[in-house]
Amino acid sequence: MNKFLKEFKDRGFLYQCTNESELSSLLDKKKVKAYIGFDCTAESLHVGSLLQIMCLRLFQRHGHQPIVLLGGGTTRIGDPSGKDKTRKILKEDEIEKNSKNIENILKKYLITNNKNTKPIFVNNFKWLKNLNYISFLRDIGKHFTINKMLTFDSVKMRLEREQSLSYMEFNYMILQAYDFLELNKNQDCSLQIGGSDQWGNIINGVDLIKRYSNKKAYGLTTPLITLASGAKMGKTESGAVWLDKKLLSPYNYWQFWRNIDDRDVLKFLNFFTDLSITDIEKIRVQDINQQKITLANETTSMLHGTKEAKLSEETAKKTFVEHSLGSALPSFFINKDQLDKNFNIIDLVILSKLENSKSEIRRLIKANGIKINNQTINNEKLIIDKKLFIENSIKLSLGKKRHIKVKLN
Repeated sequence: MNKFLKEFKDRGFLYQCTNESELSSLLDKKKVKAYIGFDCTAESLHVGSLLQIMCLRLFQRHGHQPIVLLGGGTTRIGDPSGKDKTRKILKEDEIEKNSKNIENILKKYLITNNKNTKPIFVNNFKWLKNLNYISFLRDIGKHFTINKMLTFDSVKMRLEREQSLSYMEFNYMILQAYDFLELNKNQDCSLQIGGSDQWGNIINGVDLIKRYSNKKAYGLTTPLITLASGAKMGKTESGAVWLDKKLLSPYNYWQFWRNIDDRDVLKFLNFFTDLSITDIEKIRVQDINQQKITLANETTSMLHGTKEAKLSEETAKKTFVEHSLGSALPSFFINKDQLDKNFNIIDLVILSKLENSKSEIRRLIKANGIKINNQTINNEKLIIDKKLFIENSIKLSLGKKRHIKVKLN
């Protein structure tokens, strides 16, 4: 088996492949281009997209050239895959801003200074914006049957739930197939990679290329990931785990990986780090907490740099072991004039955004779950005044894992 495909499989990336033996031979014979598409629905990707990014990173490490398709055009439609309702359509300037931000994130993960493997960034708005509808139906639409389109999960699940599926969304799978055709014609791209929920869309692209030009193309899919707890990858009790430090601090990113369920650690070392499979097997015998620290350091270094990873580890040690304030602990500022006689612990927690439900804050106080400077708070009417601040800072803690530094302006 081809070395890339073997590592792809050994790390647990492989879910489905259109023609594994043919693709393996092709990858052995020449440098191949493969693409993954990222729709621009938010200003950042989160860790739910990280496995796809790691696929491109692995592909590049094996000497092949990744193509990043930014869905500036398809974002204007909305992918129905895995969705139970129509996605909100964004304004043109929002989509443009999001696509630039996402490109910058991808450049952190992919090597850009090797001319043979440097990533190619393309935006499908370039070829979708000027499509002639009649010509498109005649040249592309004729290769698709409604019968087959109705069998794909992205359509079938919505219809089975009796949830509306707009004609606009129904067209998405044709447009994605057309993207693959465009990249095949203009970039000599012969492979598309995506999550398992994209299998139908990828198969459509492979078939369209064959029908349109009689060329061979291939598809690879990865498993959809959920945490051992059953939660969706990329979501936590405090929101999405973003890959942009403006939306999530490096420390909080580090903490996400440090707090992963024990059952997920070795799997995620394979998925989300560059450590060799041999090295990961050696790590297996380590204490589980050390395994988690390794995972947190490797993933954070990859995105935010080694310095931020080390700083996060040191801050965690100070916060949880030494019970002090680490310099990487997330912080927010309040004005001194906010500390009037009516500003209490509930107001402080809500302002910190660690929790936004007053009833939940009261429940936490009763359960000894809220601390200021490591001292348990038992009074829900506790007034926050300047005396609580040490060198203009206090540490606010909710439970064992949520901590924030409050600073006075």
